[in-house]
Amino acid sequence: MKNAKAAPLNSDIRPGQSIELLKHLHILTRDGALNQDSRRKLKQIYHLYQFIEPLLKTVKEDNKSITLVDHGAGKSYLGFILYDLFFKSLEDKSQIFSIENRSELVTQAQRLAEHLQFKGMHFLNLSVAESITSSALPAAVDMVTALHACNTASDDAIHFALRKQAKHLIIVPCCQSEVAAVLRAAKAKALGKTPLAEIWRHSLHTREFGSHLTNVLRCLQLQAHGYQVTVTELVGWEHSLKNELIIASYKDLPRHYPAERLKQLLQEFELEQLQERFSPSLI
Repeated sequence: MKNAKAAPLNSDIRPGQSIELLKHLHILTRDGALNQDSRRKLKQIYHLYQFIEPLLKTVKEDNKSITLVDHGAGKSYLGFILYDLFFKSLEDKSQIFSIENRSELVTQAQRLAEHLQFKGMHFLNLSVAESITSSALPAAVDMVTALHACNTASDDAIHFALRKQAKHLIIVPCCQSEVAAVLRAAKAKALGKTPLAEIWRHSLHTREFGSHLTNVLRCLQLQAHGYQVTVTELVGWEHSLKNELIIASYKDLPRHYPAERLKQLLQEFELEQLQERFSPSLI
């Protein structure tokens, strides 16, 4: 491959970013222009990178190679930009595995990585759930990312991280409906039992509260496995409504309190049928 030209310094593109990569990802036009939609997408990925980069540096401080797994990778925008900005300069066996269940996207990403000579990038045609037991992935990984992995795929990404003893996990959940469906099915009973059910009486509130409760349960599950959890915005709400960013780092913290709180919430909202998905003893 011809050496990719570095992008010029400007307010939109980070110094050192490959112009050729951004053109192949259709973030830049052939003429190097950046339209409004591409600028929004790039801003979102760069903002996420600001959270990921310090965590990668802490892993690298151990003088070891880094293994990162990106779930629901799609066209692998995140993986390619992470590799371009951080991994390609490492002189070790650091690698990124992109997990995607659409075979055509996996094939396209493989071809691009070969063209750019990003030798530490690997692409697997798997669902997030399948990846948990796949022999194509290492037994342990350092970081797991899942950007807009839909519905229970975010939970599968968490289960993957726990199984692989990941040091860091970064997820932006999307389209969560499982908890809302359970709340909806038991709404009449709940309304007769507790005034709290007024929180999700209306359909819109059922969906919104179900989504919020899902992420609360996810955070407690991670805390019940010894992780320190931070929840923040990915970008401004004007850019995306799927905007909740969950960052978890393993600190071997006390587990009893969050495990008990998780159990209590499942009981309070009659979500016991989802015990297996959120149980701290799942892994």
